[in-house]
Amino acid sequence: QLQLVESGGGLVQPGGSLRLSCSTSSVTWNIYSIGWFRQAPGKEREGVSSIGNGGAPTRYADSVEGRFTIFRDNAKNMVYLQMNSLKPEDTGIYYCAISRFGTATMRRADFSSWGQGTQVTVSS
Repeated sequence: QLQLVESGGGLVQPGGSLRLSCSTSSVTWNIYSIGWFRQAPGKEREGVSSIGNGGAPTRYADSVEGRFTIFRDNAKNMVYLQMNSLKPEDTGIYYCAISRFGTATMRRADFSSWGQGTQVTVSS
């Protein structure tokens, strides 16, 4: 199972920005799509964004469209989630995950390996 490590979470005021990072030591992860999910207390884990193995296509949940941007640097084995105009409802634990496919997907069942998560809290 591939190991993923998220970083970049923290406490930010509404309207602020954060950039999450996801890294892996795998040498083959660049053939798979990567997704970001989040889980708020008492809620189901939901898909936030995903990116295909070549950097496209990208997909976003309606709730983050226009505010979040996903991108990847395969040479560095990194995937990023730039989050702008953050809202309190964006609060949660954010996870990155590797899918079994090359194209972007938002279905949890398509993902085979998960990181431990990083906490994002949006509050004044």
